[in-house]
Amino acid sequence: MATAEEAIGEEGKTAAALTREGAALAVLGALSFSHLLNDLVASLVPAVYPMLKTSFGLDFAEVGLVTLCYQVTASLLQPAVGLFTDRRPMPYSLPVGMGFTLCGLILLSRASHFFMVLPAVAMVGIGSAVFHPESSRIARAASGGRHGFAQSLFQMGGATGSALGPLLAALIVMPRGQGSIALFALVALLAMLVLTAICRWHSRARSTPRRPSRATKSTAVALSPGRTRLALFVLLLLVFSKYFYLSSLTSYYTFYLIDRFHVSVENAQIHLFVFLGAAALGTFFGGPIGDRYGRKAVIWGSIVGALPFTMMLPYANLLWTGILSAIIGLVLSSAFSAILVYATELVPGRVGTISGLFFGLAFGIAGVGAAVLGEVADLTSIDFVYRVCAWLPLLGLLTAFLPNVEGPRALRQE
Repeated sequence: MATAEEAIGEEGKTAAALTREGAALAVLGALSFSHLLNDLVASLVPAVYPMLKTSFGLDFAEVGLVTLCYQVTASLLQPAVGLFTDRRPMPYSLPVGMGFTLCGLILLSRASHFFMVLPAVAMVGIGSAVFHPESSRIARAASGGRHGFAQSLFQMGGATGSALGPLLAALIVMPRGQGSIALFALVALLAMLVLTAICRWHSRARSTPRRPSRATKSTAVALSPGRTRLALFVLLLLVFSKYFYLSSLTSYYTFYLIDRFHVSVENAQIHLFVFLGAAALGTFFGGPIGDRYGRKAVIWGSIVGALPFTMMLPYANLLWTGILSAIIGLVLSSAFSAILVYATELVPGRVGTISGLFFGLAFGIAGVGAAVLGEVADLTSIDFVYRVCAWLPLLGLLTAFLPNVEGPRALRQE
């Protein structure tokens, strides 16, 4: 009889574990979907650059200033938000942050002057600054130990949203005009509802004590403070090389195609959609591959592996430009999930701070990159920008200075 009772008890525990796992997977899916919605509306900003440039008579430097205003707002706030929420988690800040995005979209749709555009995109940046650190923390909490998979699924939503933004801009905003940007406030409203449900789950999960499983125990190798700082510095340089290059594509790819190949705005935005769609796929594959083969291997292959294609891009015809940009997006975008999980393993217990730092740095580099590259394009040409940026993946060689922090692979796969 005792044996039967024990069996029933074990079955109950197994059922409860499966229920928790199913709920956690649903939360990861909801987080990925909310990331899609967040980055979809955020990606409208660069997608409508050609329209804003024509409407307000902007030069490339002013276009770069718009990006800088958005990216720096998000960049400066994200590490501060992450540091604060590490000490005092505030999951319900997620729908509040999305409210800023909603207001920014409405203001952008009504802007009648260049200096109204800047605070509008800044409000969208504030929404992203609040979103990324806390949602990354919840993604890790729901990962069940598969940190790379969870981070990749989460980031794939954002990358997919970034790809959909230009496509929807071409289909909706360009034909209907600036006022139609207000329609995307409904997307932000939907995101607020989804994030509220996620926050309820996280609040319940935090109040329910659970024993850590073998899958969630840390396998990271302890490093001295000096080696940890060196590794973080190398990771930050790798993020710089990745996002400075990607800034040349996300901000100026449409202008490059229009200037060099004389395609229409709609055609250029479809090319941008293909590039961003490939980047979304790369974002997803980087995490699971890192779980299986190690984050360092993914970082090596992603950044250095993009170099031959970035070198060929400035000299390709229109067909091969589209193909090469898709390959670059696929390869280069697989790095960030691995970099972020690697960094959180370097500094355990600081998920919000690390996520805020690296997301913020990515946003900041993209903003500074857009401003700098805009000035260079005004002084020289868009072609020159792409020829110079082609060398940036060489910084991926710095991966050689990263220590192994993941422990024995066999233990990770248990």
